[in-house]
Amino acid sequence: QVQLVESGGGLVQAGGSLRLSCAATGSIYTINAMGWYRQAPGKQRELVADITSPSDGSTNYADSVKGRFTISRDNAKKTVYLQMNSLKPEDTAVYYCHSDVTDGSRRYRVDSWGQGTQVTVSS
Repeated sequence: QVQLVESGGGLVQAGGSLRLSCAATGSIYTINAMGWYRQAPGKQRELVADITSPSDGSTNYADSVKGRFTISRDNAKKTVYLQMNSLKPEDTAVYYCHSDVTDGSRRYRVDSWGQGTQVTVSS
């Protein structure tokens, strides 16, 4: 069983910053990747950023957030962060943490999702 505990969402003005955190707990042998997705009202869920872990930490970003958002990780804490700067109203969405792990039995690869955290950016 893998759980993702998210924090850091909230309401900010355009141009402001937020830092999202997501800690993975449970039966985990290896974290293969963690990332952030978001879903705005009336839109499909989209990838925001992801990062491989604990391998070389290769990152991937949506074009819309490049240069503004930074994903990072703390392997010891099994935690991924999303630093969001220069926020825009169009960043308003529910942000979901995602993990791809090999479970503690070393037999299963498991996808897990956080409950989502609301980010609202006012103009």
